[in-house]
Parts: sequence; C-alpha cells; structure tokens
Amino acid sequence: MNKSYEVNAKIFKALSDPSRLKILDMLSCGEKCACELLEYFDFTQPTLSHHMKVLMECGLVKSRKEGLWSYYCLDNSNSNRLVLFLMNILTDTDDCICKKKNKSNCEG
Repeated sequence: MNKSYEVNAKIFKALSDPSRLKILDMLSCGEKCACELLEYFDFTQPTLSHHMKVLMECGLVKSRKEGLWSYYCLDNSNSNRLVLFLMNILTDTDDCICKKKNKSNCEG
C-alpha cells in the first residue's frame, strides 16, 4: 500500500487550524454556502476564502459556483482515504513499515 506520507502530511497541516476543523465539522452536515459558513465565524469573507482554498487544495473539500455564491461540501472519497491512512499507520498491520524492515533484517 502506498501510504503517500507527503500528501497526507499536507492534509494534516491543513487540519491543524481550529477554524478549518470547525468548517469540516459544519460540512459533515451537508453542503453549505459560503454565506452560511461565515455566520459562525468572526472573520471576513477573504479569510474564509483562504481557508476554503487550503481545504480544497488538499482534497478534503469540493466547491461549486451558483450565481455569485460558492457552495462547499466534503469530498467523501478523499476524506475516507485519510481515515484509512490514519487507521493504517496507527494499527499493527501486515504491511507495517517496521515489519517489512524486520523481515529483511531477520531472514536469511
């Protein structure tokens, strides 16, 4: 399994901001307009746009335009991949990096 550490590190960096975590929590309830998201924060629309750009660049959020408004939703396939990645690195599995290394050191 390709664990893509670099890609996931970028996602975890995006998740290190409390406002972004709150945005993801809000989007877990379904698609939201930028104006709806802004109601829960004390920052400006440009700041929200920055947060959304970070979340979209790492693949956790998708957007669509409707008229003047932007609507955001979770990208469930990428979110699920992130959960699986985290479970895999925190669980003792057959493809654990340490087991692969130990097999090559101990065999033969």
